[in-house]
Amino acid sequence: MIIHFDDDIEQIDKQAELVIYTPAIPSTHKGLLYYKENGYQLKKRSQVLGDLSKDYFTIAVAGSHGKTTTSAMIAWMLKHSGYDCTAFLGGISINFASNFVAGDNKVMVVEADEFDRSFHTLHPNVAVVTAIDSDHLEIYGTREELVKNFVQFAGQVQNDGRLIHQSKLDCFDDLSLERWSYSLTDENADYTATHYTVDITGSRMHLKRGGEIQLSYPGIHNLENALAAIAVGTHLGIDATKIAAAMATFSGIRRRFEIAWRSEEMVLIDDYAHHPEEIRMFLKSVREIYPGKKITVVFQPHLFTRTRDLAMDFAAALDQADETLLLPIYPAREAPIEGVESQIIAGKMLGNVRTLSKEELLDYVGNTTPEILCMVGAGDIDQEVFKVKSILENRK
Repeated sequence: MIIHFDDDIEQIDKQAELVIYTPAIPSTHKGLLYYKENGYQLKKRSQVLGDLSKDYFTIAVAGSHGKTTTSAMIAWMLKHSGYDCTAFLGGISINFASNFVAGDNKVMVVEADEFDRSFHTLHPNVAVVTAIDSDHLEIYGTREELVKNFVQFAGQVQNDGRLIHQSKLDCFDDLSLERWSYSLTDENADYTATHYTVDITGSRMHLKRGGEIQLSYPGIHNLENALAAIAVGTHLGIDATKIAAAMATFSGIRRRFEIAWRSEEMVLIDDYAHHPEEIRMFLKSVREIYPGKKITVVFQPHLFTRTRDLAMDFAAALDQADETLLLPIYPAREAPIEGVESQIIAGKMLGNVRTLSKEELLDYVGNTTPEILCMVGAGDIDQEVFKVKSILENRK
């Protein structure tokens, strides 16, 4: 398969029998329009995953955040334990060096995306819901409608299946299906911890059900993701020692609390967080791992609608840092909205914040030495991480 990045119909495959596209492709894309206008068979990626899942025992992981790491943990657990699976992940797994994992059995792990109601194509045997926070309101309109659609997804679990969800999500209480809850701190959850620790070497917790779990992957939120994966493994009958061994060797996801560079003076962390709750949890973990250090966060907002709708929440989350540098909004699939820019977040913040261009960011890095520099966002900020890393590596 030839991969290209230009919107040029001269480069597309004119002999294609099936064209699969994702919501990231705008309706004005020349290649997509060519296929539509010339009668090609087109399917959304979510439709294809729904079709595939009909022939598999499907484990679907949904949630406003945490779904990529949790689905990758589950896939790694199934592979490492010998249970096996095929997996379609939403990010690059460091263990697999890919977002796709091929298996030899009829078990599939899939990340169930709520955007555009994509997860409604799935009728899983096991569903995991990690969180429901206000997001994609340009699709759903209200939080209530968003919750309603998550409940619909959960209701599509097979009759003999199980729903595993974060314990604070009480919206599933009226569903008549087998359920387990999990939480790092709720002692009434089915899967929880009696105590936990997080430091620069990783995370550890003692399960209320018994047993120690260790992660080399940092972050409080990842301990909770691990609880969801452990519940899935238990449901499948995987031995507890094999589950623990898999968690201990899980290496994480690219751009999820990824240490991009470090020296004696500073640490550069790259993270995909693009929702206020993700940023809040990320910065909480950074603060616990690096107590007493000055934390500077560079944030690139993702989508005009998300920035507009959640500006106050972004401001509160980013105020956890000692210094915030805001890049221009990454539009992704959206057209600009008049009056919506990074400044509306800055205007609601109480702490040390300023907006700057990518060029000004590189000047900043060249002339300062922040102790903990966090590059955060879901747009093309990862390209700036490479540039920042290069500047730091070439310092004299």
